[in-house]
Amino acid sequence: MKLPATGLLERRHARLRDALDAQQLEALIVTSAVNIQYLTNHVGSAGLLVATRDAMHLVLDFRYRESMRTTQASRSACPALRVWDVSSTYDEALLECLAGIGVAAVGFEAGHLTVARHTWWRDAAHARRVDVAFRPTERVVEQMRLVKDEFEVGKLREGARRLTDVASAAFAAAKAGLTERVVGGAIEAALRDAGFERPAFETIVASGPNSALPHHRAGDRVLANGDLLVLDFGGVLDGYCCDLTRTVSIGQPSAEARRVHDAVLAAQAAAIAAVRPGIDASEVDAAARSVLEQRGLGPAFGHGTGHGLGLDVHEEPRVGQRRTDSAPAVLVAGMVFTVEPGAYLPGFGGVRIEDDVLVTETGCDVLTAVPSGLQVF
Repeated sequence: MKLPATGLLERRHARLRDALDAQQLEALIVTSAVNIQYLTNHVGSAGLLVATRDAMHLVLDFRYRESMRTTQASRSACPALRVWDVSSTYDEALLECLAGIGVAAVGFEAGHLTVARHTWWRDAAHARRVDVAFRPTERVVEQMRLVKDEFEVGKLREGARRLTDVASAAFAAAKAGLTERVVGGAIEAALRDAGFERPAFETIVASGPNSALPHHRAGDRVLANGDLLVLDFGGVLDGYCCDLTRTVSIGQPSAEARRVHDAVLAAQAAAIAAVRPGIDASEVDAAARSVLEQRGLGPAFGHGTGHGLGLDVHEEPRVGQRRTDSAPAVLVAGMVFTVEPGAYLPGFGGVRIEDDVLVTETGCDVLTAVPSGLQVF
């Protein structure tokens, strides 16, 4: 796996120091695996990070020590890294680390920590006379990840480019008489052949009436002439996720199928045309939703228009209707997200068309390059 170079990590650390200063924190305990990867280049299912103004204190067990030593000997070394060994449990090692570095005002990722674990930290610190005040924080690192740096943009561009070959394999497998599961297997084999580490999510192959189910799982239904077929797939390239959806027709489509597909395609075009820095993400959603409402399909569009892409396949920004319980998501150059309106008619079928876009200084670049018109197979 190719990882960001040391210089990029240094810039991320500088932004994190600014965030700590703004919240008057001496340290931040990072428990999210992808946030730890973003800050240190540690890739693994376990680990804890205590980020201070002058160092990255990474708590690791035996399984990851050698891989981290290898990373530290490369151009992707994490600057100012200190590794703390886990001798018994991660939480015990965390307290040893906090006591050793002598920090008092310590933030933690409230969205990634259970109440039970927080209670244990608090009570164990008190019992061991570790003088630390745990303070909840929200989305500190996630806010940093909103705007992609040049390494991330490069990976997202390349992943989107490779999806073209995967789409070709998906279209070749879209034949009457095959099951959804067989088509899904062909897509996932194509993802591996294209060099992706793994699928970014469970591949969606939804045929006929199943295409009216936005997150249908590929099953034993046999594709038949006249079916609409939703193909939604993505891959992970060097940790970064890409995502594409196309809806095709098995055999000649009905007039209703063409009507719905044309409406969704027009809605997606309107949404992409709306993307530019300085607007609220909800305006992108509104552009797509307006078209579908004009075409009589407003009630058939029940999800948001898009989601951020990065180390997670669903991350910020959320591209949906404006909400009163969260701050506006203003678009900034460097954000990457999907644009994927859909229309779903129970008993008949559905259409979704999805591309990945990068916000630029003047508008956006569409990173995926697969034809989006209604193809017939």
